[in-house]
Amino acid sequence: MSEYMNRYKEWCSKEYFAKEDRQELDAIAGDEKEIEDRFYKDLEFGTGGLRGIIGMGTNRINIYTIRKATQGLANFINKKGNAPKGVAIAYDSRRMSETLAREAAACLNGNGIKTYLFYALTPTPELSFAVRQLGCTAGIVITASHNPPEYNGYKVYWEDGAQITAPIDEEIINEVNAVEDFEDVKTMPEADARVKNLFHIIGYEMDDRYIAAMKRMSLDEGEIGKVADDLKIVYTPFNGTGNVSVRRLLDELGFKNVFVVEEQKNPDPDFTTLEYPNPEDPKAFTLALKLAKEKDADLILATDPDADRLGVYVKDYFTGEYAAFTGNMSAMIIAEYCLSRRRKRGILHEKGSAVEKETGLTGALITTIVSTNMAKAMAKEYNLEFIEVLTGFKFIGEQIKFFEQRKNFYYEFGFEESYGCLVGTHARDKDAPMAVMMLCEAAAYYKASGLSLVDQMNNIYKKYGHYLEAQKSVTMKGADGAKEIAGIMEALRKNPPKNFGDFKVLEIIDCKSNRHENVETGESKLTGLPTSNVLYFALEGDAWCCARPSGTEPKIKFYTGVKGESTEDAKEKMDALQKAVLSAVGISD
Repeated sequence: MSEYMNRYKEWCSKEYFAKEDRQELDAIAGDEKEIEDRFYKDLEFGTGGLRGIIGMGTNRINIYTIRKATQGLANFINKKGNAPKGVAIAYDSRRMSETLAREAAACLNGNGIKTYLFYALTPTPELSFAVRQLGCTAGIVITASHNPPEYNGYKVYWEDGAQITAPIDEEIINEVNAVEDFEDVKTMPEADARVKNLFHIIGYEMDDRYIAAMKRMSLDEGEIGKVADDLKIVYTPFNGTGNVSVRRLLDELGFKNVFVVEEQKNPDPDFTTLEYPNPEDPKAFTLALKLAKEKDADLILATDPDADRLGVYVKDYFTGEYAAFTGNMSAMIIAEYCLSRRRKRGILHEKGSAVEKETGLTGALITTIVSTNMAKAMAKEYNLEFIEVLTGFKFIGEQIKFFEQRKNFYYEFGFEESYGCLVGTHARDKDAPMAVMMLCEAAAYYKASGLSLVDQMNNIYKKYGHYLEAQKSVTMKGADGAKEIAGIMEALRKNPPKNFGDFKVLEIIDCKSNRHENVETGESKLTGLPTSNVLYFALEGDAWCCARPSGTEPKIKFYTGVKGESTEDAKEKMDALQKAVLSAVGISD
């Protein structure tokens, strides 16, 4: 009998698993493919935590896999002697999120570790903020971010407020993997934990602190007031956690015309009006676009269910149509606004400035290797240190920690192409409420001068060049899909292309082997990046492409970037490069 079938039968028979949960497994008794998918492996605790489909099985999100992961985390915390500092726990609007959050708390409490559970569903960046505010050793968020409704997940943060990175991530993974028997997990009823002063609720006061921290980053000098009666904003929280904080923040800043998409306003774990609650998906904006046209809105803003990503549409005053902004575009709008205003005020830590000389800190702009190359040009314009990290905002958060430890740089701005950025260091993760605040401030500032954000984006292109980026995700589910993804990456490594169509390969960065090769000279050096299954190709003409299996979904992602002489030229180059990349790995467009 196969290993997965043995596991299935064990789960069906053990009384440790609740009767109703075993009944779910009994219902699939004749479906061997489904049994295999649920039990062919343990749901992998990756470098950020867990993410998977909700259901019974070792390869699923359920109370048992959450308990097992938390037991491993608890073992690590206790070995470090950090139990008294406690763990902050937040959750989103998804199925089982609050239940799983309380299960995590019960496990930590059973191991003698204090927990601080948010009183209601909460944006992920507020959890990052709370970890440092409370002096916790760690944080947990129960969320599957922008995934479809059948998913949920479990993300772990460390005491600096950022998601776990090396070496802590590997140490925690080892502890999780060492928990072999689900029945070895310790738990404690909430009532007992309260009596022992181990279980605590985070109340409204943390919301107040979070909002106040964001408002302190405002650069507004009266522009909001000048256009408050005219600037119209449509907002949708995608039935997630952003609704309360985003609306409160905009109200307190003085924005008067904020219209919320009613059907997507309140928590809905089924995301009834959304096929996919992802601000990168144009279909998700159908209702928001309809409302925007009714209200003649200037901006359409959407935060994903855990409110760390921001999607944007902007009205073009010239055509009257709404233009979609990519994550790179909205980040560059916010960055240009913040950096230019700080320079004007004399508070930008640019090289050679009075503030740099006074503090001894050079300002830094941080992004990921798959984000726009425009960021490098912008950092040069503002005399800032430019730092590239691996995909994942946790690596940007890690840089902030390094800055504080080494006292060498001042964090000015950080972003990643996947619709996330951070202004300020109150949080150490991408922060959609803060992004909303700064984008709306920028919109007010430019509108006061008669410009839309489309106009300003065009000004940025004229200033730095017509950069364009895209991403293609290919889903390959199950055990067979995982093998296909591994095969694609192996083929690219063994026989790297010398060119992608007309784009000649100049450099290859392989983060798995820690090798950065100059193709023309054959010279090789270390990447300076953490080990990861990522391949990056620098191409002629400031173009590039990158292949990376997703760490949270059964997908392989292909990123591409070009620089054109005009918008039309950039689009033509992008179309050619995307086709060439997919052709090189044997995938039809």
